[in-house]
Amino acid sequence: MQVLSRRTALKNMTLTGAGFFLLPNGLWARSSAPKKLGIALVGLGYYSTDLLAPALQKTANCYLAGIVTGTPAKAEKWQKQYNIPDKNIYNYQNFDQIANNPDIDVVYVVLPPSMHEEYVIRAANAGKHVWCEKPMAMTEKACLNMIAACKKNKRNLAIGYRLHHEPTTKAWRQIIQKQQLGKVQSIENTAAYRDNRTNHWKQIRELGGGALLDMGVYAIQGARMAANAEPTAVLSATTSTTRPEIYTNGLEETAVAKLQFPGGIIADIKTSFGENSNFNYIQCEKGRLEIEPFSGYGNLKAKSPLGEIFNAYQVPQQQVNQMDNEALRIMNKQSALVPGEEGLRDIRIVEAIKKAAKTGKMVGL
Repeated sequence: MQVLSRRTALKNMTLTGAGFFLLPNGLWARSSAPKKLGIALVGLGYYSTDLLAPALQKTANCYLAGIVTGTPAKAEKWQKQYNIPDKNIYNYQNFDQIANNPDIDVVYVVLPPSMHEEYVIRAANAGKHVWCEKPMAMTEKACLNMIAACKKNKRNLAIGYRLHHEPTTKAWRQIIQKQQLGKVQSIENTAAYRDNRTNHWKQIRELGGGALLDMGVYAIQGARMAANAEPTAVLSATTSTTRPEIYTNGLEETAVAKLQFPGGIIADIKTSFGENSNFNYIQCEKGRLEIEPFSGYGNLKAKSPLGEIFNAYQVPQQQVNQMDNEALRIMNKQSALVPGEEGLRDIRIVEAIKKAAKTGKMVGL
């Protein structure tokens, strides 16, 4: 047996300490320790500041690696707070240079809906996986363009539907899917809150404003989850406002719609920026399943003849779960848990509701 020299032994020890190990054929290889994915947040408004950034301090599979902002003061503040390197800070002019940054694995688009299509496509073309906040986009065509760009570049596209990762929601959905209360008969859903702002993007049509694209997506999601199916038609819809000085030129403060699902299930949904209300009532053959609140950031409760479902956790745990789950899918080379196609379905329904409200007629889906 060959005796190793002291120099060779020391070299081998150094390599091993650096994360190398000896393969059976005598070759050295680096150990593949799990790597957290680097996330760059695009847009540093309330949702990024108060929810996503704090959540990224708690995630196991990803971390806050970079930011994209058009406000130098925000960039300086975030850099100090989260110790972000200079090279990982971008603005909207040099955004495409993110393609050359190996620290960034995922671009999370947290901009007004009117900007989602542009930045999702640019991120995908830069070779980055993309997460996009809801609503996915303002039109069905924009959604399709976003999906196509990510598929072309072989990148994941996930939509920020946190409730798909939320434990109470997952539990009551199982009751529906397994028909533990029998078949669903009817659904009543309201997603609304009083918004007193006057010049936020939610009050500006060109940026994606109006209740339907924001809270309305939650109501649509709630109905689709409750029915465990896709609607076949918008039977009727109306839009209105009690504050025309804020919601101008027909922009809806409130929308009400009746959706038809297979099997004769009817869902009455409502969304509004004019009142505080959040529930999902699902009438089944063997009793009623009530989730209230059903789309808040915490303390979601479901009750039915089967008992109560409640999971205690603190904000921003929903966002932690969402980002960790989607990061793990990327790491395992799997498709997104909540892909672009899920966001597309909701935007198609939003467009149908708007058409039904405008024409006063049923709109098929």
